[in-house]
Amino acid sequence: MTHHRRHLHTISDGTAYPMPPAIPWNSPSSDTSPNSSIIEPSILAVEGILNYTFKNKRLLEEALTHSSCTWSRSYQRLEFIGDAALALALSNYAFLAYPGLDPGQLSLFRAANVSTEKLARVAIKHGLYQYVFRHNATALDDKVREFAEIVSQEGDATVYGGSVKAPKVLADIVESIAAAIYVDVNFDLQKLWTMFRGLLEPIVTLENLHYQPQPVTMLFELCQREGKQVDIKHWKNGAKNIASVFIDGAFVASSSSEQKEIAKLNSAKVALDKLSKCLSSKTGVLEYSIAEDGSFEIEGAKQKLHELCRKRKWLKPSYCIEKEEGPSHEKKYVCAVKVPTAEGVLYMTGDERSRVKDAENSAASFLIGAFQESEYP
Repeated sequence: MTHHRRHLHTISDGTAYPMPPAIPWNSPSSDTSPNSSIIEPSILAVEGILNYTFKNKRLLEEALTHSSCTWSRSYQRLEFIGDAALALALSNYAFLAYPGLDPGQLSLFRAANVSTEKLARVAIKHGLYQYVFRHNATALDDKVREFAEIVSQEGDATVYGGSVKAPKVLADIVESIAAAIYVDVNFDLQKLWTMFRGLLEPIVTLENLHYQPQPVTMLFELCQREGKQVDIKHWKNGAKNIASVFIDGAFVASSSSEQKEIAKLNSAKVALDKLSKCLSSKTGVLEYSIAEDGSFEIEGAKQKLHELCRKRKWLKPSYCIEKEEGPSHEKKYVCAVKVPTAEGVLYMTGDERSRVKDAENSAASFLIGAFQESEYP
């Protein structure tokens, strides 16, 4: 598939038409009810980008309809199948193109090429976002614009995320358009891949992954070389997932995202940056200690957390057993703590302990440490 003839759109009778002018992402006209003067040029434009003419143009219209639109079915159903179809198409390609790869390497290859980061950059590169019919989604405009500016500076080389988080809506658009093609070609996966592969270029290769290792993997490998132990804890603040990195019991970094894996990825990147500075200056990670002696546990953490909640006028913490394993004489427990706040419920699990009260104290320790590092209000 080629994309260099994006200035023309050819319909079935062989006649070439100039591509219509792009509709700005924040165009007021795109906030109105359906209008053929808006929809038809956008569909023609996207068909030109794809170098594919839809038999059922309603599929593409649906793929370009944001979920905040009230006048038409949005792309959400197509996004669902597009996500799976692209992943399977990439899996088939990797399986055939790299017969020597083990399952782990195949998974890394696939994940890198269908990640939110990768697909969002595809949407920016081909200008797909400007053709989405949207309604009352002005909050997205600034995020998309900021991301587009960063991508224009970084290019295609970034695999695991740049300085600005990729807006999920951009990846949704690509998955939805892929699904529209997939359905239009009667669910023929080979045809989908043939038509869509060019849009994904440049494909992230194993060489790219070698030079840009996954941050979580890098973090664990670095700490293993230094004889240090890594622990990444996940907790919740309403709809936000927060990942916190502890090294040898010291709190090093924290990051939040609506997506758990993105939070984990970003917290690992921050931790790597801090660790590289610590190691280069020969200072230890205990600089970021959650306790005076840098220990993993905070003595009396449950009481301290209770006092912290009282000062902030939150409800008192509640604890529950998340996991219980082992015979009766060697029980091991993992407990979680929950703190209701005005913004949502904070949630954190602790380490495995032989006594319930110690497991609860571990959970409270992690939550206090997360407050300290993230400077939670």
